[in-house]
Amino acid sequence: MRRIIFLLFFLTGCFSTSNIRVVDFTDGRVSDLSLTKKVIGKTNFLFFTTTKMGIFLEGAITGIVTDYYGNPIEGVTVKAVSETVKKEEESVIEEVASSIVSLNFTPGVSDSMGVYRIKFSLPVIDNEVDVRGKLIYNPGWEQQKLNLGKTYEPQIKESPFRLYYNLKTGFLAFAEGVRPVIVAPVGEGLGKMKTLPGQKPPQTKEEKTKTEEKKEEKAPQEDDIFKAFGF
Repeated sequence: MRRIIFLLFFLTGCFSTSNIRVVDFTDGRVSDLSLTKKVIGKTNFLFFTTTKMGIFLEGAITGIVTDYYGNPIEGVTVKAVSETVKKEEESVIEEVASSIVSLNFTPGVSDSMGVYRIKFSLPVIDNEVDVRGKLIYNPGWEQQKLNLGKTYEPQIKESPFRLYYNLKTGFLAFAEGVRPVIVAPVGEGLGKMKTLPGQKPPQTKEEKTKTEEKKEEKAPQEDDIFKAFGF
């Protein structure tokens, strides 16, 4: 019984957060780092089967969503899509359904303070994590506007990023950088709240001219009481 318990502890064992070495060059953009072991494959022999374990880096990518005036916006989804990771034996691990070693990114949703957190679990290969991908801001906003009549349109639809970590030195870097994601409410919906919270971007000169013309058209014209007398 003791042997079985020891085996299960070894297979599901994780590294303590206090033991992980981190030299943070992300200005707090990547946080809550930990190392864990996961099963990444099995080898079948004649009378027994061995399990191959892999080390994974887990944590979260954080950012802020605001409107054009710096006000925090709640309920905006930010998704991370991985492209490739560090090469191993002349092959690149991609995020596909059939791959045993997968790149796991959980989409983040901004809270009342505008802060979103994208949780990740990435394989450590040759003592390194080197992932390239892109962040997609409020994916499907066009469909939301079509269905609901209102949504948040991101100023920047997507941006590339690179996440790097070295297990030996603890060097941690995130290339996308710390900057707020700006969105603007567009469209009108039904119900009590016809428009979404948040302010729209400043108008250009052409937009201001059109707005003033519309106001003049809608303004009621005063009747000239002396017009009938030919004055």
